[in-house]
Amino acid sequence: MNHLILLFSLFLAPAFADKESQKTNQNFSSKNASHKRLKRDWIWNQMHIKEEIDTPLPHHVGKITSSVRNNNAKYIIEGEYANTIFKVEETSGDVYAFERLDREKKAEYELTALIIDRRNNQSLEPPSKFIIKVYDINDNVPVFVQKVFNGSVPEMSPVGTSVTKVTAVDADDPTVTGHATVTYQVIKGDEYFTVDDSGVISTTRADLDRENQSTYEIIVKAKDAPGSSGDSSTATVVITLTDINDNFPVFKHSSFHFKVPENISVGGEVGRVKVEDVDEPQHRNTKYSFVRGDYRDTFEIVANPFTNEGIIRPKKPLDFEKVAEYRFDIEATDPTVDLRYFKSGGSRSISTVTIEVTDVDEPPVFTKLPYEFKVRENDPEIRTLGSVWAHDPDAAKRKIRFIRRRASPNGDYIRVSDTGIIQLPKPLDREFSSSYNITVAAQEILEDGRLSDRESHAQVHVIVTDENDNAPELVYPEEPRVCENAAPGKVIIRISATDKDEISPRGFFKYSLATEDSNFSLVENYDNTANITVKYGQFNRELAKIHYLPVIISDNGDPELSSTNTLVISVCKCNEKGNFTFCEERAKQVGVSIQALVAIFICIFTIIVFFAVITLLILLRKRHKKDLSSLGRNVAEIHEQLVTYDEEGGGEMDTTSYDVSVLNSVRKNGIKPEAVPSPYAQVQKPPGNITSGAGEMEMMIEVKKDEADNDRDLLPYDTLHIYGYEGAESIAESLSSLESGSSDSDIDYDFLNDWGPRFKMLAELYGSEPNEDFVY
Repeated sequence: MNHLILLFSLFLAPAFADKESQKTNQNFSSKNASHKRLKRDWIWNQMHIKEEIDTPLPHHVGKITSSVRNNNAKYIIEGEYANTIFKVEETSGDVYAFERLDREKKAEYELTALIIDRRNNQSLEPPSKFIIKVYDINDNVPVFVQKVFNGSVPEMSPVGTSVTKVTAVDADDPTVTGHATVTYQVIKGDEYFTVDDSGVISTTRADLDRENQSTYEIIVKAKDAPGSSGDSSTATVVITLTDINDNFPVFKHSSFHFKVPENISVGGEVGRVKVEDVDEPQHRNTKYSFVRGDYRDTFEIVANPFTNEGIIRPKKPLDFEKVAEYRFDIEATDPTVDLRYFKSGGSRSISTVTIEVTDVDEPPVFTKLPYEFKVRENDPEIRTLGSVWAHDPDAAKRKIRFIRRRASPNGDYIRVSDTGIIQLPKPLDREFSSSYNITVAAQEILEDGRLSDRESHAQVHVIVTDENDNAPELVYPEEPRVCENAAPGKVIIRISATDKDEISPRGFFKYSLATEDSNFSLVENYDNTANITVKYGQFNRELAKIHYLPVIISDNGDPELSSTNTLVISVCKCNEKGNFTFCEERAKQVGVSIQALVAIFICIFTIIVFFAVITLLILLRKRHKKDLSSLGRNVAEIHEQLVTYDEEGGGEMDTTSYDVSVLNSVRKNGIKPEAVPSPYAQVQKPPGNITSGAGEMEMMIEVKKDEADNDRDLLPYDTLHIYGYEGAESIAESLSSLESGSSDSDIDYDFLNDWGPRFKMLAELYGSEPNEDFVY
């Protein structure tokens, strides 16, 4: 092949050089038509060189030659790699490579050849471009595009099923036969998989089972130069077997045993049976079925979609007293298994289930549910409607006590005895309620007489049949009005009635007027309504502006009942078209219920009591203020009633400065006398010492003290009058302990020590600790 390329280049090079010479001649002739030159051509061999030549450098590439005959001619080359990788011999034109070339890095080089006069460096020929091609040698190993490849294939796939594809790349020249051709070979795992020349890996066996081995790791080799032992590379391929549903579930145990109380609810969980399915969860679709046993109507087995377990549930209530143990066989299967890959020879997966029912204390069980009774309303003779019955389902067979739990409507309308008898304490009224419902609870009586805490309930429904015990009533329409000039036969209003009793389809009302002595007539419509019409016409508003028309309404019940209802009709003024222009306003009757009246009376009574209490408090407050005002009069005024003087008092020993009779005047029944002008206002201080006055004074004080000690309701008038003030002109003002003891003042009384011997006792008293209590 190399020889063919070389020959092709030798034939092509002269033609290429001839074209370049022609172009050069044309250019020169166009530039200077007057000068004619001889035709000259660049002459050189085809430039090519093999890569990676292992002979010593430099390597001869080729030779550039010009037809110019000039002893001073000089060859030079220009270009990117000129005078570095490639150099030319100046005189001969031989081109050499001074480096070993690698085609995979650069396949060809483009250079420019020039011939110049070495004397003046003038070009002797136009420059010409030429290409040096690097020939490939098979020097590169095929390389996989990745070191590890991944693939997957369903288990049990037929032979030749494609798994994945591997790719290796050879950097050599693909145009050279055998240099870039890659072949593949499985060198590990070839007993399970194979690979073709395009790199596609496929299966070689049809029995690859994921449950036995789920992944395979094979090694693939890539090499070039088929038929030779050229270089090669390897890559790892990880192949995963995907799951298919090819296995049936298998019970983990040959039998299962469960215990369950007999009061388990329908649909409750009795237990779970477990199976093992080696397929992946998405391919597990276990179905459970009964094989042997007569209890498929009692239990059901439902598969849990997440755990694949079989959940056993009761379909109806269990009864220990009837069946204490259940035993049956169940089978587990999977209807979605692909039978093409089913492994024959496997046995059916069957397991035995035993369910043991345990006894519990069950509540009583009612019989003949539901209970419904009918009774006529207002029948005083009916006292017993019937009875309810319940029994103990357990072996103990205890006695039952019945209790009423709830009632609708609420009230003592229906009773139930301890033995379950339904009783009526009083007749029932259908108009109050057409049906009565009670909830009856049944409880077992224990051996010690107590009631069991477990109970069951039954609903008792009592229907009250109707009796004709209510008369029909008028349905009062809007205010009926009639024109004063209405013509005879004019329809005033259409009336209808209602009845609290139950109206049968054949029931009807009859209407009539209580008196014919009126200007109105009644016409039956035979549809349970009637029309009130004008009888004679021409009403006189001067005589009567409102007419009261009694209407009798009766039913056709047994017995027949009737009622009289008053229809109030207003006579109005009308225009020529018969439209009402003026009517008197009727006083509307407002009905108030008994509950509303009671509430109103309670409110009024509360308001009256409230105002009475307020008034009493005000009177007591005024009286209290009056007493306080009489007691709290100006202290100077009280003092003026006792004694008047302008000099300082004589202290405790001075008993002759005022008249004792003034103090005696306040002893009457312990009540302070009314304030009157004091007869002693101008009493002067008597001269001398009166010993008799001292005795009376002492006796009066003792009497007052005794009264104050024995009567807690009286105010201490003696203390107020005698010690309330100490001299109007005294700079010390009041020295009474009554006022100072109740004062919160923080006055420092040490200044009393500076007032002389007369205030020595006060200085000693008020100079003590402030928290001491003094008794006078």
